[in-house]
Amino acid sequence: MDGTLVPVRDRKVGASSRNFCISANVQVVIDPDSKPGIAAARPVPGNTAHAKAWRDSGLARTCEGVTVLGEGACINIGLVVPHRRRPDRALLPGEEDDNAEQRRVRARIEHAFARMKHYNILRDCRQRGTGLHHAVRPSPTCATSPWPRDQASPKTGPGLPEHTL
Repeated sequence: MDGTLVPVRDRKVGASSRNFCISANVQVVIDPDSKPGIAAARPVPGNTAHAKAWRDSGLARTCEGVTVLGEGACINIGLVVPHRRRPDRALLPGEEDDNAEQRRVRARIEHAFARMKHYNILRDCRQRGTGLHHAVRPSPTCATSPWPRDQASPKTGPGLPEHTL
Protein backbone atom coordinates (compact mmCIF):
# COMPACT_ATOMS: atom_id res chain seq x y z
CA MET A 1 0.00 0.00 0.00
CA ASP A 2 1.17 3.44 -0.77
CA GLY A 3 -0.31 6.87 -0.95
CA THR A 4 0.56 9.92 -2.92
CA LEU A 5 -0.45 13.53 -3.31
CA VAL A 6 -1.94 14.31 -6.73
CA PRO A 7 -2.24 17.99 -7.67
CA VAL A 8 -5.87 18.86 -8.45
CA ARG A 9 -7.79 21.95 -9.45
CA ASP A 10 -11.07 21.03 -7.72
CA ARG A 11 -11.12 22.44 -4.18
CA LYS A 12 -13.97 20.09 -3.22
CA VAL A 13 -11.67 17.06 -3.68
CA GLY A 14 -8.35 18.57 -2.62
CA ALA A 15 -6.99 20.78 0.10
CA SER A 16 -3.94 22.96 0.47
CA SER A 17 -1.01 20.81 1.52
CA ARG A 18 2.69 20.97 0.79
CA ASN A 19 4.13 23.81 -1.25
CA PHE A 20 0.79 25.64 -1.16
CA CYS A 21 -0.48 23.27 -3.82
CA ILE A 22 -4.07 22.01 -3.78
CA SER A 23 -3.81 18.24 -3.82
CA ALA A 24 -5.64 15.06 -2.97
CA ASN A 25 -4.26 12.07 -1.07
CA VAL A 26 -4.82 8.84 -3.02
CA GLN A 27 -4.22 5.38 -1.48
CA VAL A 28 -3.42 2.54 -3.89
CA VAL A 29 -2.72 -1.14 -3.23
CA ILE A 30 -0.12 -2.50 -5.66
CA ASP A 31 0.94 -6.12 -6.19
CA PRO A 32 4.76 -6.02 -6.29
CA ASP A 33 4.97 -9.13 -8.50
CA SER A 34 2.58 -8.14 -11.27
CA LYS A 35 2.84 -4.34 -10.89
CA PRO A 36 -0.72 -3.18 -11.69
CA GLY A 37 -2.73 -1.54 -8.99
CA ILE A 38 -5.18 -3.88 -7.33
CA ALA A 39 -7.38 -1.37 -5.52
CA ALA A 40 -7.65 2.38 -5.19
CA ALA A 41 -9.54 4.35 -2.59
CA ARG A 42 -11.49 7.48 -3.21
CA PRO A 43 -9.27 10.54 -2.86
CA VAL A 44 -9.27 12.49 0.37
CA PRO A 45 -7.98 16.06 0.92
CA GLY A 46 -4.20 16.37 0.63
CA ASN A 47 -3.68 17.45 4.22
CA THR A 48 -4.93 14.05 5.47
CA ALA A 49 -2.27 11.68 6.83
CA HIS A 50 -1.73 8.36 5.01
CA ALA A 51 -2.69 6.31 8.06
CA LYS A 52 -6.01 8.14 8.48
CA ALA A 53 -6.72 7.91 4.74
CA TRP A 54 -6.08 4.13 4.89
CA ARG A 55 -8.40 3.66 7.88
CA ASP A 56 -11.20 5.74 6.39
CA SER A 57 -10.88 4.38 2.84
CA GLY A 58 -12.17 0.86 3.41
CA LEU A 59 -9.17 -0.68 1.65
CA ALA A 60 -8.46 -2.70 4.80
CA ARG A 61 -11.68 -4.67 4.20
CA THR A 62 -10.68 -5.25 0.57
CA CYS A 63 -7.26 -6.58 1.65
CA GLU A 64 -8.42 -8.87 4.48
CA GLY A 65 -6.35 -12.04 4.73
CA VAL A 66 -3.49 -10.60 2.66
CA THR A 67 -0.18 -9.29 3.97
CA VAL A 68 0.01 -5.60 3.16
CA LEU A 69 3.26 -3.67 3.51
CA GLY A 70 3.11 -0.07 4.65
CA GLU A 71 5.50 2.74 5.22
CA GLY A 72 7.14 3.42 8.55
CA ALA A 73 4.55 6.10 9.30
CA CYS A 74 1.66 3.62 9.06
CA ILE A 75 1.99 2.03 12.48
CA ASN A 76 -0.93 0.55 14.47
CA ILE A 77 -3.29 0.26 11.50
CA GLY A 78 -2.77 -3.40 10.63
CA LEU A 79 0.01 -3.05 8.04
CA VAL A 80 3.42 -4.70 8.14
CA VAL A 81 5.94 -1.90 8.69
CA PRO A 82 9.74 -1.89 9.05
CA HIS A 83 11.23 -2.50 12.48
CA ARG A 84 12.40 0.64 14.23
CA ARG A 85 15.67 0.98 16.05
CA ARG A 86 15.22 1.56 19.75
CA PRO A 87 17.20 4.29 21.53
CA ASP A 88 20.73 3.13 22.37
CA ARG A 89 20.11 -0.34 20.87
CA ALA A 90 20.76 -1.76 17.44
CA LEU A 91 18.24 -3.88 15.56
CA LEU A 92 18.42 -7.61 16.06
CA PRO A 93 19.86 -9.61 13.13
CA GLY A 94 16.42 -11.05 12.29
CA GLU A 95 14.89 -7.58 12.27
CA GLU A 96 17.62 -6.31 9.94
CA ASP A 97 16.90 -9.20 7.55
CA ASP A 98 13.17 -8.42 7.68
CA ASN A 99 13.84 -4.76 6.90
CA ALA A 100 16.13 -5.68 3.99
CA GLU A 101 13.43 -7.90 2.46
CA GLN A 102 10.80 -5.21 2.97
CA ARG A 103 13.06 -2.65 1.26
CA ARG A 104 13.35 -4.91 -1.79
CA VAL A 105 9.58 -5.33 -2.03
CA ARG A 106 8.88 -1.64 -1.32
CA ALA A 107 11.28 -0.67 -4.12
CA ARG A 108 9.17 -2.63 -6.62
CA ILE A 109 6.02 -1.01 -5.26
CA GLU A 110 7.53 2.48 -5.45
CA HIS A 111 8.64 1.90 -9.08
CA ALA A 112 5.14 0.80 -10.08
CA PHE A 113 3.70 3.80 -8.25
CA ALA A 114 6.14 6.14 -9.99
CA ARG A 115 5.05 4.76 -13.36
CA MET A 116 1.42 5.33 -12.41
CA LYS A 117 2.20 8.92 -11.35
CA HIS A 118 3.92 9.45 -14.68
CA TYR A 119 0.55 8.74 -16.30
CA ASN A 120 -0.29 12.03 -17.96
CA ILE A 121 -3.64 12.67 -16.29
CA LEU A 122 -2.14 12.44 -12.79
CA ARG A 123 0.47 15.13 -13.32
CA ASP A 124 -2.10 17.88 -13.02
CA CYS A 125 -5.57 16.44 -12.61
CA ARG A 126 -8.13 18.85 -14.01
CA GLN A 127 -10.97 16.39 -13.47
CA ARG A 128 -13.91 17.52 -11.38
CA GLY A 129 -15.73 15.51 -8.73
CA THR A 130 -14.99 11.79 -8.97
CA GLY A 131 -12.76 12.22 -12.03
CA LEU A 132 -9.57 11.71 -10.00
CA HIS A 133 -10.90 8.46 -8.57
CA HIS A 134 -11.64 7.18 -12.08
CA ALA A 135 -8.18 8.29 -13.24
CA VAL A 136 -6.36 6.23 -10.57
CA ARG A 137 -8.68 3.22 -10.69
CA PRO A 138 -6.86 -0.01 -11.48
CA SER A 139 -7.21 -0.76 -15.15
CA PRO A 140 -5.39 -3.21 -17.41
CA THR A 141 -4.86 -0.38 -19.88
CA CYS A 142 -3.22 2.09 -17.48
CA ALA A 143 0.45 3.01 -17.46
CA THR A 144 1.31 0.50 -14.74
CA SER A 145 0.16 -2.46 -16.81
CA PRO A 146 2.91 -5.05 -17.42
CA TRP A 147 1.20 -6.20 -20.62
CA PRO A 148 1.62 -4.59 -24.05
CA ARG A 149 -1.14 -2.12 -24.89
CA ASP A 150 -2.62 -4.25 -27.70
CA GLN A 151 -3.08 -7.26 -25.37
CA ALA A 152 -4.46 -5.28 -22.46
CA SER A 153 -7.90 -4.47 -23.77
CA PRO A 154 -10.51 -4.87 -21.05
CA LYS A 155 -12.65 -7.12 -23.26
CA THR A 156 -10.06 -9.65 -24.40
CA GLY A 157 -6.75 -9.13 -22.62
CA PRO A 158 -5.49 -10.41 -19.32
CA GLY A 159 -6.29 -8.34 -16.31
CA LEU A 160 -7.32 -8.22 -12.71
CA PRO A 161 -10.90 -7.80 -11.55
CA GLU A 162 -11.70 -4.25 -10.62
CA HIS A 163 -11.79 -3.82 -6.82
CA THR A 164 -12.32 -0.14 -6.38
CA LEU A 165 -14.35 1.42 -3.64
